[in-house]
Amino acid sequence: MRLTELAKGVAAIVDHVADLHAADAVAARLRDLGFVTGEPVRVVATAPFGGDPIVVQIGSTRFALRRAEAQRVSLQAGSEMAA
Repeated sequence: MRLTELAKGVAAIVDHVADLHAADAVAARLRDLGFVTGEPVRVVATAPFGGDPIVVQIGSTRFALRRAEAQRVSLQAGSEMAA
């Protein structure tokens, strides 16, 4: 499952961030922000009509991500937890 598919308020665990090419700066930045294997993540808010951005929380920090960025974050299968 991708982060873009996670329902608002549902928590999950990050599996990995996909690199689109070698030295992918966006993927590296997402990992630097804390989107690393094993970290819990939750979608806090979404833009109307499925647009950008979506707001996600890792730990006590919230980030607004474009859907194209959030699409790179894969979640562990069956990792959804109660909010």
